[in-house]
Amino acid sequence: MALINESHPEEFILLGFADCPWLELPLFVILLVTYPMALMGNIAIILVSKSDPRLHRPMYFFLTNLSFLDMCYTTSIVPQMLFNLGSSKKTISYMGCVVQLYLFSTMGGTECLLLAVMSFDRYVAICRPLHYTLIMNQHICFLLVSIMWISGITYGVFEVTLTLQLPLCGVNKLDHFLCEIPVLIKTACGEKEANELTLSLVCIFLIAVPLCLILVSYVSIGHAIFKIKSSEGRKKAFGTCSSHLIVVFLFYGPAISMYLQPSSSISRDQPKFMALFYGVMTPTLNPFIYTLRNKDVKGALGQLMRGIFSCK
Repeated sequence: MALINESHPEEFILLGFADCPWLELPLFVILLVTYPMALMGNIAIILVSKSDPRLHRPMYFFLTNLSFLDMCYTTSIVPQMLFNLGSSKKTISYMGCVVQLYLFSTMGGTECLLLAVMSFDRYVAICRPLHYTLIMNQHICFLLVSIMWISGITYGVFEVTLTLQLPLCGVNKLDHFLCEIPVLIKTACGEKEANELTLSLVCIFLIAVPLCLILVSYVSIGHAIFKIKSSEGRKKAFGTCSSHLIVVFLFYGPAISMYLQPSSSISRDQPKFMALFYGVMTPTLNPFIYTLRNKDVKGALGQLMRGIFSCK
């Protein structure tokens, strides 16, 4: 282990897949392809949601926030990963690690809450259609999004600040390719049981509670859909929910396996693959999931593209 005299290292050495160096080139190529796709896909969702009057509805207001979150989420880790994978020096500065911790944690916590808010929107739309415009008015939408962002930022600031108080005892090697709270806690020396307990309790609130609310919402939605008499009506109602449900499973599945499992049951490389999945793959897939399964978004995107090419 590398030792230093300062209270914190000037930089961290990110071990990544040091035991499997042959993975670096394929991973570099995958990130080089998926990162621009994630940016372009999410920017496209934001542009069509803002430019097309047909999409000026709560569902697309929340989708715009999801796309912005995903862009920030993936940007907080991928550029540094690309730099390290393309270089023999696998390091990140201490301040760079701190910034990455705050951004990654804040965006992750906020997205957990946003997916729950989006499921509530679908619940009201299908189970309370006559009261939808009254319940999901502009004021309520802004209030829900504000609470979501404030809660996510509060979580990020609180949990990361608490983690940074742990002594590292001169250790500056992280068995990961990014800075993540569980990795810092595992690396720290001294008493860290309080940090582990706090992280578990906060993750129960941010992951388990929103997921339970989402599942309850979809049980009610499923019950309401089966009551619809026309097959066309059932198909339309199911179509508005299926995209969100897919995104929920893509995001919460890896998050649960990473943050709510006992640390003793997590293998050495599992956190790395899970971080790749919910930090890179999910933000890349989300725009395609919503675009391919949503006629309104596809129509608005086609109209936007025709407008761009006609200007040329």
